[in-house]
Order: sequence, then C-alpha cells, then structure tokens
Amino acid sequence: MSTIPPEAFARHDESPDDQFYLQPRLVTHIDTAAIAAVTRLYRELFPPGGAILDVMSSWVSHLPPEARYGNVIGLGMNEEELRANVQLDAYHVQDLNAHPTLPYADAEFDGAAICVSVQYLTRPVEVLREVGRVLRPGAPLVVTFSNRCFPTKAIAIWQSLDDAGHGRLIERYLLDAGNWRDIARLDRSPQQGDLLHAVVGRADPRP
Repeated sequence: MSTIPPEAFARHDESPDDQFYLQPRLVTHIDTAAIAAVTRLYRELFPPGGAILDVMSSWVSHLPPEARYGNVIGLGMNEEELRANVQLDAYHVQDLNAHPTLPYADAEFDGAAICVSVQYLTRPVEVLREVGRVLRPGAPLVVTFSNRCFPTKAIAIWQSLDDAGHGRLIERYLLDAGNWRDIARLDRSPQQGDLLHAVVGRADPRP
C-alpha cells in the first residue's frame, strides 16, 4: 500500500483517461538529445535477446535500433499509436489507472521501461508492484522523466515537486511496492536540450 496520501494523486482533469487518449499523438514528448539519452540507458541495461516490456508505450519505444531482443511488448492507451510502433512484436491496450494488473505471467520479461509518462499514474505503487512481478529476478526497470507533461493529467504531487523531488517520489513508489532493490536515481541530461532523469530498480520477488 502506498504511504502517500490519496489527494496527492488528484488531477485537474479527472475525466476518463481513455477519452483523453482517444486521438493518437504521433509526436515525441522530449527532444532528440534527450531521446538519445534514453536509448543509451536502454542499451546499457537491457540484455540482447531478452524479452522487454514497454509500459505506457506509444508509437516509438526509443530502443537501440541495432539491438535484437527476443520479444518486445508494448502496453499503452492508444491502439493506433501502438500499431505504428515498428519496434513492438505485440501490444496490448490497457488503462493502468483503471486496471493496474498486468496481463502477463510472473517472471516473463528481462527488462521494462516507462518513458516520460510515470507522472500520469494515479495508482503507481500497484502498477510498479505488477511490473516487478512480471520481471525476472534482477531484471531492470528504467523509469525516465523530463520536465514536460500534460499538466491537466499529471498528478498533483508531481506538479508540486522539482526534478530531484520527482526522482525521490519514484524511488518512494518502488520502495512502497516492496519488490525492488538496488534503486538508483540518475541524471542523464544532455549538455543541451531537454532534461532527462531516470530511476532504475531491479526486480526482487522476495517478500
């Protein structure tokens, strides 16, 4: 259970998320330098040949183009965006705020990513506990974030914090989820361009 009070997850726009994401947005939400920083992290942390889960996915996954993974699954809100993502082998449409349980088996994946979208989760501890469940022990989760967002859909606590606070908040989510270890906060911001920060954790199924 989260130790963060429920009002922290309030949003200015509480209309159903499936309506907000009904229209595809075939754009990138960070600039090319920040995208390159995301790709470098994935190159460092995701094992070649492994099964990768792209949580809150869209029409691009920013995985290294030269990498050959065994399977890449995207889970997101808009089917047209997911269908356009050439790096996905399969996808699943799901609103994690309404249904945080993932439709995958225990220890099914070798890595997972949440790219510049964690700020929209209203039940982040439940979602991250599920991500930990579907990862193999020791597999990495890479949560990246910048200073951009859709302000009407970002949760209240996110909008009240600075970049360092965002990193501590994600770390708190992982600790509250209870099945993560080796949690690290990273600053991978390029010298010029958008900020790019990350929180990385390793799945730990032990109680």
